[in-house]
Formats: sequence, structure tokens, C-alpha cells
Amino acid sequence: MSHHRIAPNVDDSSDQLAASLAALRTELELPGEYPGEALAEAGAAVEHHGLPSRDRTDVPFVTIDPATSTDLDQALFIDRAGDGYTVLYAIADVPSFVVPGGALDAETRRRGQTFYAPDGRIPLHPEIISEHAGSLLADQDCGAFVWDFELDSNAEVTSVSVARATVRSRSKLSYKGAQEQIDSGSALPVLQLLKEVGLKRVELERKRGGASLNMPEQEIVQATGGGGYKIVAAPSLPVEDWNAQISLMTGMAAARMMLDGKVGILRTMPAPDDRSLLHFKRQTQALGKPWDGEVSYGEYLRTLDAADPKQLAILHSAGTLFRGAGYTPFDGDVPEDVIQSAIGAPYAHTTAPLRRLIDRFVLVICEALSNGQDIPSWAREALPALPEIMASSDQLAGKLERLALDTVEAALVANHVGEEFDAVVISGSKPANGNGNGGTNGNGPYGTIQIREPAITARCDGELESGTEVRVRLVKADIAAREIRFQVVG
Repeated sequence: MSHHRIAPNVDDSSDQLAASLAALRTELELPGEYPGEALAEAGAAVEHHGLPSRDRTDVPFVTIDPATSTDLDQALFIDRAGDGYTVLYAIADVPSFVVPGGALDAETRRRGQTFYAPDGRIPLHPEIISEHAGSLLADQDCGAFVWDFELDSNAEVTSVSVARATVRSRSKLSYKGAQEQIDSGSALPVLQLLKEVGLKRVELERKRGGASLNMPEQEIVQATGGGGYKIVAAPSLPVEDWNAQISLMTGMAAARMMLDGKVGILRTMPAPDDRSLLHFKRQTQALGKPWDGEVSYGEYLRTLDAADPKQLAILHSAGTLFRGAGYTPFDGDVPEDVIQSAIGAPYAHTTAPLRRLIDRFVLVICEALSNGQDIPSWAREALPALPEIMASSDQLAGKLERLALDTVEAALVANHVGEEFDAVVISGSKPANGNGNGGTNGNGPYGTIQIREPAITARCDGELESGTEVRVRLVKADIAAREIRFQVVG
């Protein structure tokens, strides 16, 4: 998908937009500045921090992240091992900076995760940790949990262990730069092997029935030259998928390690119910790329091209299949339901401790289990409380993302009320079509449409049939109310 922006009119409303975005922080009661006591504790932790005695600084790790990221959780190294592979995956040693039961621990539990707002992120940990001492920055000695994988020729895991060590990343790579190197043939060996292993892990995902949405990345960024905001949307690069496969492999290994040890916490999600699957099938038929159910829905989703508005609408509809995710703690008895259905295997959040609270606990549990050590009591005792903490945090993050996007979308079209746009109907409203989930509001039928330029999904009044292309007129764009409404033309 190309980058979309209606310019320069969005800048005319930038003051109102900035005020509406700032109001979200108050409205949602987002965390503010870090408490002084927690900041002092973080500073002391950095000042007196000691690195692990095990030295892996000889390993030429690299990080691969968005270009502007400075909170780097993971570093990667891959080498050949016979006809298989060795994968070393270093995860930032955040637990070494947090005193259990201290002020910093309490504040991170209150936050749960890093929140990403258009006017600035709200970090889980103070920047002195998350963007400096605890981040796996290039040419900096850091503590890390190093996951050591042996893979066979099909990239199946044959052995895995994890231990704390001191590491040093050699290079901070961006996704774009890494992809360009791979495409040009000039990539470092680690990137060439990442592609090789990543593609094999994608095939394993397909075989186990896993599913990846691969939605285009939508980022709300400040516009240059005059202020304001814009939505930048682009399909994910292949290297992002391959890199994500290493993270998924680590989360699956962590889950298996904890299940074998009969203690830990999993990220679980039930399989889609029959009603959701039936509705999704009807949507795919209406949008011109039917899913017959003979292949898994994960395999089907990988065939979709997000650059096609109709297929992008299918990807949006597929989000209804990814519901009901939660956290399942256990200690002594293994839970009955352990599968994360979108992954097709047991899974645990493990690889983002700088940005997500629960990973800190999973890492120390896995390291203890892997090395035959006692699990720290603070980690074990926290397990029952973590699901509620993370559920509340996830709910808040989701609401922030949704409302921020609604606000910016309203600003993008605020000066275009009365103008007409091309659109694709995502959910219809005609009672006879049998495949819509629109309805009536007492004043007539309505449904949901997706605008081609810019890529906005919104309500539209009028009789609509899923999958059809329509011409619509913008009748309302209220930034403060975060509301957009269209009307079918003719």
C-alpha cells in the first residue's frame, strides 16, 4: 500500500488535533511522569549494575528494529551447524535492574507495558534503563538472557537452553536497510541465514496451522514543514516476518520449557468458533477472494495482498478470528487449554521485557528451569496476579490505539466534508444480502466502508452490499468527537 495523506489541509486543523490527542492522556488516565522514588531506584540500579560473569561478547550479534528505535530488546546471531543451524537470541536482562517489591517494580506493574501515543510514547521503564543501560545498543556491553537453539535442516528445534551472559551487539540494523541488503545480495551472513531459517519457520507455521495477519503497518507521525500529523501505512517487509519467526520460536520454546517444569504463564487464545468462521467465509466470498476452508485460514491469509483494497478489507475482517487471547498461569498442575490458536502451539510472551511487563517473569522462570535452579520466589508469587495486570494494560493500549487513530483520521478529512470518495464496502446493510453485519439506526440502513485514498474505515449511511465498490460523500468529520460519517452517493 502506498503512503496516504491528504495535504496540506490536515495542517489547518493541527492545533485542534494536537489538543484532541493530548486530551486522550487525561481521558484514558494514562500514566504520567515517572515517580521520583522509582526514578531514583532506576538510577541507583544503573550506577551499581553488574554484568553476568559468562562472556558471550565474542558472538557478533546484530539487532533488527525500526530505524528510530532505541529500546532494543533482542539481538540475533545465526550460523550453520552441519546441515542445520545454530541460533543465538539475546534478550535484554531487564530483571537485573528491577528490585522485587521496590518502587520501580510497583510502577512497572501499574503500567504493564509501553504505551504508544501519537504525541509521544509512555515507557514501561525509565529511559535510563529502556533506552540506555538496559537496551542492547551496538558496541555496548549488556546483560542478556541468551537463548541457544540447535535447529535441524528444516529449522525444527532439536535442543534449546537459556542462560544469562554478557553480550555486545555489533550493529543496529533497520528493517528497511536489512531488506535492501538481502535483496541486493550484499547482506551479512546472519541476514542471509535469517532469510533461510525464516522461510523454513514460515513453512512450519503453515504445517501446524498457525496464522499471521501481516497487516500493513499504520503509524501516526508528525508531519514535517508546518506541523500536523499524518498516517503512514506500508505493508510489512519480508525480513520483519522472518525476524518475527525467531521471536515466535523463542516464545514457543519458553512455553514448552515451563510446561515441562509445570510452572509459568502462557499466552493462550481459543480457536475461532464456527459462527465467526462462517461469517469470515461469507466476507471473503463477498469481497471476491473466497476461502473454501480446504486450507487452513492461516495459509489462506498469507495469500492476501494488502495493496488490494478488497483483500485489505478481508485482512481487517480476519481480525474477528483473533479474539479471546489471555494469560494462563500455572504452578504444579498443567492447564488443560495451552494453545495459542493463531500460532498453533503453546506460546509465552518472552522477547520484549523492555516494553512488556510479563516477559520479565517468563525469562527468569525459564532461565531457572533450564539450569536446574530454584525459581526466584518473587517471580513465582507474582503469577496469579499477572493476568489481571496484563489484561487491564492490554485493554488500555488497545483503546488508546483505536481512539488515536479515529482522531487522526477525522483530522485527515476534516476539510473535505462534502467531497466524494471511492470506497469498498466491508460490511453491508441490505437485509437480503445475508452476509453483512451492518444494520439500521432508526433513520435508515448503514454499513462499513473503506476509503481508497486515504485508507480509512468508517461508517456509511445507505443500502450497502459487502464487496461492492461505491461512491460515497463525506458528511461529517468531527475531530473532537473522533467521528467520521459518509453517505452513499446516488
